[in-house]
Amino acid sequence: MPYLFLIIATLSQLDDPEKLGHGIAAAFIATFWGVFLANGLFLPWSNKLKALSKEEVEYKNLIIEGVLSIQAGSNPRVVAEMLKGFLPPAAREGIAEETKKAS
Repeated sequence: MPYLFLIIATLSQLDDPEKLGHGIAAAFIATFWGVFLANGLFLPWSNKLKALSKEEVEYKNLIIEGVLSIQAGSNPRVVAEMLKGFLPPAAREGIAEETKKAS
């Protein structure tokens, strides 16, 4: 938004071509930096934070379901199988391998 002020200040100097060129250059540079920062930094950060937030919500739901199942008196093996349904397939396979090693 600061580039808008640069453009307004530049347009107020229409009668002086020397100042007009500097103002336009400054406005273009400010616009470039704004676009670069938005698309190069802030959008990737935003997407990363959204993904982390989604992962955290799924993890908390897993915990809630487990606690509620245990509190309801479900068999621990049934609870374990139910909670595996929350995990992605690769994680399920890793848990299955760990269980086989422990047995």
